[in-house]
Amino acid sequence: MSKIEHNKVVSIQYSVKDNQTGDLIDTNVDSKPLEFMVGAGQIISGLENALLNKSVGDSLEIEVKPEDAYGVYKVDFLQEVPREQFEGINLVAGMTLFGQGEHGETVQVIVKDFNDKIVMIDYNHPLAGKTLLFDVKILDVRDATEQEILNGGVGMSGGCGCGSGCGCDSGDDHHHEDDACGCGSGCGCH
Repeated sequence: MSKIEHNKVVSIQYSVKDNQTGDLIDTNVDSKPLEFMVGAGQIISGLENALLNKSVGDSLEIEVKPEDAYGVYKVDFLQEVPREQFEGINLVAGMTLFGQGEHGETVQVIVKDFNDKIVMIDYNHPLAGKTLLFDVKILDVRDATEQEILNGGVGMSGGCGCGSGCGCDSGDDHHHEDDACGCGSGCGCH
């Protein structure tokens, strides 16, 4: 039976909750499994490391601390931006906005608060500072193809492209996305 190790492609079913509140954050139960290549940085390190040496059919409950997930919450990632940079956007506290960073990368920010003159935005990942509790079932483990290894992961067209999104300055172009999470492929992915 194949064990999970580097350059293996793993398929999992998962649910993830906020360990403190018990609130469900994300799940792919009853939908498409999450597939990733071990060692390619396609999922958070705490989850990936907990899966190493496990096998198909294993069911696990995994607690992932912020340091091994989306990082500790950093107060210096809060920034005041002039309100006029958000012209035409109906601001709501807690909403997620996407913009372009100084190097062309997509950045995600959360509107913390605002008034007539300034908007307080937060560059922390929405799950920064949270301990996550994963319920995982390992559905499949296989060798990565040569193409997957060359591309740096499953579903990758070359390189990871998973920027942290924190290198953004106040001159960014912000726009609103309807997807409140913005992580696209589940909370196991970063």
